[in-house]
Amino acid sequence: MMFARLPRPPRGLVRGVAYVGALAGLVAMTACSSPSSRFYTLGADGASAGASASAAPVSARTSAAPAWLIEVAPIDVPPQVAKTQLVVQTGPTQVQVLEQERWASLPGDEIRRALSTSLTQQLGTIDVYGTAYPDATAVYRVSMNVQRFESWPGSHALIDAVWSVRAVRGAGVMTCRSVVSEPVGGGYDSLVDGHRVALQQVSLQIAAAVRAMASASSASQGKSGVGSVPGCPSLAS
Repeated sequence: MMFARLPRPPRGLVRGVAYVGALAGLVAMTACSSPSSRFYTLGADGASAGASASAAPVSARTSAAPAWLIEVAPIDVPPQVAKTQLVVQTGPTQVQVLEQERWASLPGDEIRRALSTSLTQQLGTIDVYGTAYPDATAVYRVSMNVQRFESWPGSHALIDAVWSVRAVRGAGVMTCRSVVSEPVGGGYDSLVDGHRVALQQVSLQIAAAVRAMASASSASQGKSGVGSVPGCPSLAS
């Protein structure tokens, strides 16, 4: 019986195959060793309240319609922080963009979602932004423009925002400014917690404004004229 002898592959081809295999292994090792990203959200504080509310029967949470509704509009943030990466201050005129430390969604969306959750829980109402609602129900639109959203690791988290509450079907409007600086410890978890606490302080002021406008609207019903618009609320130190 005769066997045919297979030709040897060219030496250069063997070296090329070995090089490609080694390169693929190196790429795989590099991918495995790349640091993974960590994601943060501003809405974690509402988790405990949300859990207790969800434990209640559905009928108890949906039977009574609120006397008035809110509408939290999309929130503007400064362009330099309008990205998923955390942007931290390293000096008065310098920032650092952290590729591995990221928001779960864009900061404007994080702020709007956390603000909406806080306001609906404080006021016992519903955020109807983007949904239909009864014509006869009073609606108060909350708008916010964040002018500064500063993150100073190991120092403080600062929110400087101009916001307004407006009666959708009325002429009443209240425009205010809140500047809240919250001290933070080391680490990015503490920094995000600082922003969460600062935003909660702002939401307390907005909730007080909504209550004041709703109360003024109720008092002026049946009277001629628009009625007085309350001033900006302040928090006790």
